[in-house]
Amino acid sequence: MASEYRCVGCGFRVKSLFIQYSPGNIRLMKCGNCKEVADEYIECERMIIFIDLVLHRRKVYRHVLFNEINQENVNIQHLLWKLIFAYLLLDSYRILLLRRSHEHSSLVLVTVKVLIEVLSTNLAFLFSFAIAAKGLLHEVSRGREILLGILVSSYFKIFLLAMLVWEFPVSVIFIIDLLVLTSNSMALKVMTESITSRCIAVCFIAHTIRFVVGQIFEPITFFT
Repeated sequence: MASEYRCVGCGFRVKSLFIQYSPGNIRLMKCGNCKEVADEYIECERMIIFIDLVLHRRKVYRHVLFNEINQENVNIQHLLWKLIFAYLLLDSYRILLLRRSHEHSSLVLVTVKVLIEVLSTNLAFLFSFAIAAKGLLHEVSRGREILLGILVSSYFKIFLLAMLVWEFPVSVIFIIDLLVLTSNSMALKVMTESITSRCIAVCFIAHTIRFVVGQIFEPITFFT
């Protein structure tokens, strides 16, 4: 996301997170601003990081968005395309879950409908998000970074895969949508350092537009 790392505590830019003396022997660097360890998550297990993400801890969002996803660590362009593909795939599965109780059309017709709905709803989300972010946050120059952050923070969509194994009511899908919204808001807050209420407003507007466009294609799904 950026060429410099960030302190997970205060968000201050740091040049390095640790010094490695030998394999397995490192010393964590301290932030020049808050004088605390810049990123304690370097020594944490992946499960701890995931739990803190679910709990919406600001520190772990900084760790993931600035220190893990960094130009020095990953190919940003390749990662962006992979995340877009995964996001659209999970979104297609979400729509199929909403349709399964009352869709009796042929497989080809269902596939075409799902593809049109996925593209339409996500384009609506993208444009409304961009307009809201420009109006409320005045963010226009870091579009790719913010898009990547929104895709990463939509990890709650992974829980839709649980419906492959267990049967859940449709309401669970909308609960996951709500969690995605709050996670997107936290990621936007971390990346822009803007007021929390404005970040929530931007994400709420974009998700609402997305939902409304989705209801144009399948108005019955919300009520069933």
